[in-house]
Amino acid sequence: MTIGGVKPIKEKKPRKSKQPLVDEKSPLLPTKHGEDSFDEFNGASFSGAVFNLSTTIVGAGIMALPATMKVLGLIPGVAAIIFMAFLTNASIEFLLRFSRTAKSVSYGGLMEDAFGNWGRILIQLCVLVNNIGVLIVYMIIIGDVLSGTTSDGVHHAGVLEGWFGVQWWTGRFFVLVATTLAVFAPLASLKRIDSLRYTSALSVALAVVFLVITVGITLYKLIDGTIQMPRLFPEVANMTSFLNLFTVVPVLVTAYICHYNVHSIDNELDDNTKIKAVVSSSLALCSSVYVMTSIFGFLLFGDETLDDVLANFSTDLGIPFGSVLNDSVRVSYAAHLMLVFPIVFYPLRLNLDGLIFPVASPLTTDNTRFASLSIGLIAVIFVAANYIPSIWDAFQFTGATAAVLIGFILPASITLRDRYGISTKRDRILAIVMIVLAVFSNVIAIYSDAYALLKNGSATRE
Repeated sequence: MTIGGVKPIKEKKPRKSKQPLVDEKSPLLPTKHGEDSFDEFNGASFSGAVFNLSTTIVGAGIMALPATMKVLGLIPGVAAIIFMAFLTNASIEFLLRFSRTAKSVSYGGLMEDAFGNWGRILIQLCVLVNNIGVLIVYMIIIGDVLSGTTSDGVHHAGVLEGWFGVQWWTGRFFVLVATTLAVFAPLASLKRIDSLRYTSALSVALAVVFLVITVGITLYKLIDGTIQMPRLFPEVANMTSFLNLFTVVPVLVTAYICHYNVHSIDNELDDNTKIKAVVSSSLALCSSVYVMTSIFGFLLFGDETLDDVLANFSTDLGIPFGSVLNDSVRVSYAAHLMLVFPIVFYPLRLNLDGLIFPVASPLTTDNTRFASLSIGLIAVIFVAANYIPSIWDAFQFTGATAAVLIGFILPASITLRDRYGISTKRDRILAIVMIVLAVFSNVIAIYSDAYALLKNGSATRE
């Protein structure tokens, strides 16, 4: 009989028990719960984690999904959305399993463990490219929705211009300044991602509001008999139309990218065994919203569906209270993006800090560094959003490069590298499939986009 023969009770431990494993050189550094300012933090709740991860997933991509139905047809389009959700779940499972084995608490730390210092730098650069591009797009859309935009010499009035007319305070510059100071700056100053759980819940609710309004309008028009049967399968007449099918891949990839926030959310959970359920719940919630939005958005507008379905809601819907519903959709979506902004900004700041100060103390312990990086990044995004007229083409290229690396190629590469011999034959086959699908489809997508741009440029010159 040994001393202390009573078996210790196995308790659920807060994430702070893993803090000694923190690699301060890696990005996405977790909060050190031992810090004085966070003494009362006992871990994030399951629901808070689900809302934060769901908000990371549901961003601007939701507005481009109905257009994928126009390219792929309803049945292959819905199948592609569901398939991408399962593939995303598998890639995140790879990250989590290898992180546990490597005792790494960040994506960057895991990449460094697998591929050395260059691996860490690669994921940091990918997150910087992806997130800066995404946040600039968000701010541009917010400006377009609230203050209006001009395209091909035609001015499309924003919501504020429609309500109050052209005023100095409804202009794009003032609207973005006010939004930055009133919303972005305060939320970006929070040091824990769990602090954003309430705004994330509201953000998800606003996405659901958009969906409910879209479904309601579609059902009304179906009953009224003013909606035609949508195309169920793609129209493939030649090689060009076949290659055009692959242009939806960057949109689908970007729609599910959340990998850069998984470790941060995992690090703050009160029980680290919940993270897989958090990921599954978030993907199920977001996939449901995506599928419903794609189906009813395409049903509503058919072949007239634009690349950004929000633009369709600036036209006459031909129903009672159409203008009110149009404004409701646009305002709810603009508010949704405002609340998504800080969730995407959080890992952006941490990765930039990891690149510039790879051996410094954790970012949350240095207020000067924290404030300087926050102000600098917000300023860059603000200036770009005011002076770049449209970056949708650049957004597609971002989805075909940095996003696909973050979401699929790098997790699959870690699995194939398998430093600890824990990957199964099924894992290796799935990892190879991920890489082949990602590289093949995105090379074709980039080629198709580049060809379309060159063709449009030639037509313009003629």
